[in-house]
Amino acid sequence: MTSITSGVSTPMSATAAATTGTTSPLGNSQLDKDTFLQLLVAQMRYQDPSKPADTSAFLSQTAQFTEVEKMEELVKQQGQLLASQLSLSASNLVGKTISYTGPDGTEAVGVVTSASLGSNPTLKVGNTDVPLSSVKEVTSAGQPGTAPASSDSTEGN
Repeated sequence: MTSITSGVSTPMSATAAATTGTTSPLGNSQLDKDTFLQLLVAQMRYQDPSKPADTSAFLSQTAQFTEVEKMEELVKQQGQLLASQLSLSASNLVGKTISYTGPDGTEAVGVVTSASLGSNPTLKVGNTDVPLSSVKEVTSAGQPGTAPASSDSTEGN
């Protein structure tokens, strides 16, 4: 971290001191929660003793910090939920006949024999791995492109 040479500094110089010593992996365009916390600590450390910072401003900054942490956790949990939903969807297609776009861009049809689970699930159709995102249509096994049979029932006995 860059040290401040004057005995008294303003919050802006404290902010500059905190950011000059920190390099974010994303560059200077985005600040992460660690940089935010360093800024907050630098503001407290280098504030002017004759004009202390407003405590409500620090509480507001702390609340913002907590909000950022919670949003990061929420994004992580949503990613995990999406991966679980995709895996469940892929596993439910085992034994079904699917229509999909093949690796060469042509339409193909086949029965799903297995599913590889994970963040990008794939289906095994014959010797071909089919990404779940390539599936166009799902039908019961052995009946590609056919609609389910309707039952013969009489209405109004």
